[in-house]
Amino acid sequence: MSHNRVGYRQLIRQNSNFRNLWFGQIISFLGDWFNLIASASLIGQLSSSGLAIGGLFVVRMLAPFLVSPLAGVIADRYNRKRILFVADILRAVVVLGFLLVREPQHLWLLYTLTALQLAISGFFQPARNAILPDIVSPRELGTANALSSATWSVMLAFGAALGGLVAGMWGNQPAFIIDSITFMLSAIFISRIAYQVPEALQQADKTLRAALTQYIDGLRYLWSHADILFIALHKSANALFVSSGYQVIQVKIAEEIFVWGQGGNYSLGAMFAAAGIGTGLGPILIRRFTGDDEGKMRRALLLGYGLAAVGLAVSAPLVSFYWVLLGTILRGIGGGITWVFSTQLLLQLLPNEMRGRVFSSEFAIFTLMSAAAAGGVGGALDSPLGITGTLFAMAGLTLIPLLLWAVWLRLRLSRGVPAGSETVKQHYPDS
Repeated sequence: MSHNRVGYRQLIRQNSNFRNLWFGQIISFLGDWFNLIASASLIGQLSSSGLAIGGLFVVRMLAPFLVSPLAGVIADRYNRKRILFVADILRAVVVLGFLLVREPQHLWLLYTLTALQLAISGFFQPARNAILPDIVSPRELGTANALSSATWSVMLAFGAALGGLVAGMWGNQPAFIIDSITFMLSAIFISRIAYQVPEALQQADKTLRAALTQYIDGLRYLWSHADILFIALHKSANALFVSSGYQVIQVKIAEEIFVWGQGGNYSLGAMFAAAGIGTGLGPILIRRFTGDDEGKMRRALLLGYGLAAVGLAVSAPLVSFYWVLLGTILRGIGGGITWVFSTQLLLQLLPNEMRGRVFSSEFAIFTLMSAAAAGGVGGALDSPLGITGTLFAMAGLTLIPLLLWAVWLRLRLSRGVPAGSETVKQHYPDS
């Protein structure tokens, strides 16, 4: 399959639909990271509690989890381009409300607006994943997925660094205004996509009873396809043991240990930027060796967990800010590998009519585990464990999904199931 791959420049130049989706993604992600840096910094200024900071990340993850059952069904029943466009417009309006948060007694409003914004994002993400194979060819799919994931990482690095700079120099308010503008620009690019609604979506039953039936069918599909289910759980494992809790820790490190800029905004931006560099570099570099080969991508997931654990351990002693940044990059490389390759495996294995529901269920579990990690780590930071103890504990726990995935790969081999996608489809004909 790898010899038929389309290059990144070729994909952007030749596929105008993907190009518009990609441009919208670049701009939207820039605003997302401006918003996150500004929100985290604002909470740090209004409250010194680790639980208050963790609460922001809990809200950011629980909101999309609560809407995910409906979001997945909608992505499999309605025009996916229209879902993306409407979500961007609504988010552009909602984020302007952050300008009203100025006093400690306004924290409830910040949490409420965050929940509303991320709930809308809960509709955007499954539709965005589901539409990708609709606008690219099978030969372009691996390249498109890798480029989209790398873009998230690059914009994390650039957007977080720039967001930290803007917030550090001019305060948090300009970041929220910029975020609103980016959603509007993203909507403009999405509107330019020439999208043909797949026939399965056009013929889908739009009744409420059908929606409930479809959602249950999606859960049954996952339950009856163990391999698909385990692949869909990788992002959740990464969120639970690696990424989401670390985002909470980064805020405490920036505000209390290595304070750089107003309220540690520069430090926080630098750490998010380091994570973006790692998550962007990891998948791109490793994909040079794996291509779109399913077996190699499955084995690469083991490397992802291993590197993430090493990164957490390197950051834990808090020897210096440079060591923290190095650990953050390594953690990002590992997490990026896990995210990109698990997504690519699902894109290659899932039928079109199930993509929205499976990606929605995947996102639901991911957000739930992210919320659990953020809340747990927020509490751990206020306990005797502190930052160092929490990071070492996370590094040890990251070995759990590594070992479980290694066992699953061994079981598949022992049952005579090779790694190639053709073999998987032979064993699971409806996938």
